[in-house]
Amino acid sequence: MQHKVTFIPGDGIGPEVAKATQRVLEATGVQFQWDTAIIGSQAQDIFGTPLPESALKSIRENRVALKGPVTTPIGSGFRSVNVALRKELDLYACLRPCKTYPGVPTRYENVDIVVVRENTEDLYSGIEFAMNSPETMKLLKFITQTTGEKVKGDSAISLKLSERADCQICF
Repeated sequence: MQHKVTFIPGDGIGPEVAKATQRVLEATGVQFQWDTAIIGSQAQDIFGTPLPESALKSIRENRVALKGPVTTPIGSGFRSVNVALRKELDLYACLRPCKTYPGVPTRYENVDIVVVRENTEDLYSGIEFAMNSPETMKLLKFITQTTGEKVKGDSAISLKLSERADCQICF
């Protein structure tokens, strides 16, 4: 039986890492049908968006994807594609298994845990304001009026949200 998987090479070191992972998976003997989708800086150049609808459609149809690392520009360019994917596909948690194996030298012995990292709230909520956008300028003005503190005009802003029901961000 063949398993359809969306293959997203990513950018930067992504294609090399993703291809190596693809080879490891194929070495298991499991049959894969790879549906390649482009996201990130290459997609921005080709499609005018870092997260084209065709990539999302492939992931939704196949229900599984192998994604290499994707660049997150700092202070310019597009928003984090990783955050956009998490939000668009409602990927609440990231599971990171960690296990030691006999004969493999490691700092710690007898480790067998799974780390669950929340992906869509708090620091990963992805509420971002690009440098020089009208929203950023309005927010900078609000901060100065409210606190008397002046934030540099060429700043970009990300917000950390509180889980308290009575906490709101207003401007």
